Amino acid sequence: MKKDTKDTRQHILDTGYKLIVNKGFSSVGLTEILQSAGVPKGSFYHYFKSKEQFGEEIINNYFREYLVALETVLQPRSDSACHRLMNYWQRWVETQSASCVDQKCLVVKLSGEVADLSEPMRIALRNGSAQVVQRIARCIAEGLEDGSIVTINPAVTAECLYNMWLGATLMSKLQRNNDGLQQALHITTSILTNNTVA
Repeated sequence: MKKDTKDTRQHILDTGYKLIVNKGFSSVGLTEILQSAGVPKGSFYHYFKSKEQFGEEIINNYFREYLVALETVLQPRSDSACHRLMNYWQRWVETQSASCVDQKCLVVKLSGEVADLSEPMRIALRNGSAQVVQRIARCIAEGLEDGSIVTINPAVTAECLYNMWLGATLMSKLQRNNDGLQQALHITTSILTNNTVA
């Protein structure tokens, strides 16, 4: 693939992501995406078979970038595993606040909308989320080893925490405040350090 073709394809994906994360998948038409990207309408199908395949690739692209950033935050270094995990959750609070428009969680935005409409997009969301949970579980296991996290099941805890944070993010959208995210942060700290929900 030529570099300019690759760049144009990525530009369409980046433009589509910004529109979809703000408006939703169904509310954004191809014309709006292509006009915003400055790409001729007829060329869309050169890069993508359909809007559904485009949506699936936006999800895959999102997770590729998200997992790279997650690895950076969670990678072993001088900080304890618990500290690295709490940095991750703190960043989640910051990026999901009302003022961070371009960093809204695509998983929260699309899960309810496309899960029943598109099987390929549902699977892409499920698989990407599973990779996030695996990395969180790995860091929890490291915390058990370094003594910064109490004895808990890493896989089960990682999945429960991720589910809680997705729910808290959804509620923050409904309530238009960060109370749920702050509560999730408090509960996460309690689970990791005391194995209790306080």
